[in-house]
Amino acid sequence: MSALVVFIIFVICLVIAIPVSISLGIVSVLPGAFDSSFTASGQFVIRSMLGGIDSFPLLAVPMFVLSGIVMAKGGISKKLFDVFAFFLGRRTAGVPCAVIVTCLFYGAISGSAPATVAAVGSMTIPILAKLGYDKSFSTAVVAVSGGLGVIIPPSIPFIMYGMASGASVSDLFLSGIIPGLLISALLMLYAVYYCRKHGEDKEKINAVVGELHEKGLFAVLKDSFFALLSPVIILGCIYSGIASPTEAAVISVFYALLVSLFIYKSIRLRDIWGIMTESVRTYAPIMFILATSVAFSRVLTLMQVPQAVSGWILAHFTNKIALLLVINLFLLIVGMVMDTTPAILILTPILLPIVEAVGMHSVHFGIMMVVNLAIGFVTPPIGVNLFVASSLTDIPVMEIAGKAMPMILYFLAALLLLTFVPAISMAFI
Repeated sequence: MSALVVFIIFVICLVIAIPVSISLGIVSVLPGAFDSSFTASGQFVIRSMLGGIDSFPLLAVPMFVLSGIVMAKGGISKKLFDVFAFFLGRRTAGVPCAVIVTCLFYGAISGSAPATVAAVGSMTIPILAKLGYDKSFSTAVVAVSGGLGVIIPPSIPFIMYGMASGASVSDLFLSGIIPGLLISALLMLYAVYYCRKHGEDKEKINAVVGELHEKGLFAVLKDSFFALLSPVIILGCIYSGIASPTEAAVISVFYALLVSLFIYKSIRLRDIWGIMTESVRTYAPIMFILATSVAFSRVLTLMQVPQAVSGWILAHFTNKIALLLVINLFLLIVGMVMDTTPAILILTPILLPIVEAVGMHSVHFGIMMVVNLAIGFVTPPIGVNLFVASSLTDIPVMEIAGKAMPMILYFLAALLLLTFVPAISMAFI
């Protein structure tokens, strides 16, 4: 069975709405089923699936998922928003900018884009609507800014990429800091432009922000201190060498529980079972996708697909700039129709040799790939962030996507800078 037929069957499975994990399992088994001499038998596929999830770095993913859910239930996002609204609220587009910065900080806690949208959006979208901002615009701001959750460290897609490429997860985390800040700055620039063009209800804004100022800076910082400290502890443990990313993820779970239970008292002991159940429901589909993705990538390797694709692309695109533009376009299209985890695990073994052949560092490529797929979070038809944001507001997905389009263009501008200016990503490496 040829690789082309395998990919056609995979696409057909996705089109007829067969779950991604099952689709990957089907196409992993088919080559061995139709050709008894092919190495990848059904037994090989099962062993590959089990081997794929037997990984210490991978343990960080369920831990960050659990930590993010605990902090969402514990109201950490509200504490963060209050601090940024205190400092930015009275400026032009100050409240939308505070939302963007809150997404940035919450992403440094949860490592997940949909989790960031759900946690920050459920709290900030009603506030923005109350202050007179267009509800579609408010929802789009949260949906796009939620993409920062997979770029700013810690990031679950960076862990997946590190597993698929062999690149250091700690290096990937370090490399995500400046790109995350750059993209958030561009999004805030657009928010300022939008608010200057459409105006703001300064009376309502000053009334809400005034309440924070009446409490005083010390009171606001005191109330939000432990929320602000959470990304410092998580990232500090990793970069100081005290803990690996996986160990830091476990630390973040215990920290989130202690803060939410005993300091903010926003959750109770009896709530923990529901939080654990939600975490398992969130992570279990990721685990099955991960297992079948590893098996599929190994089957593709045995079929020599990476070598064939690499040879074809390098033969037809000899110019480095053209090559990187084509790969970016391909990743953008993939991000629109495929979830991040399988995209990274399937495409990394195929594309990494190509970019390394033209001198791109594996960590630099990891940043480029994750930013591409982050854009996919807010582009139809899959656009997970759009669906999460839509579920919070009942605004149609395509309406949110329309409002998000100018911000996506800013995201694309950042992507081009990150692709062709390696120093932005590699500054701390």
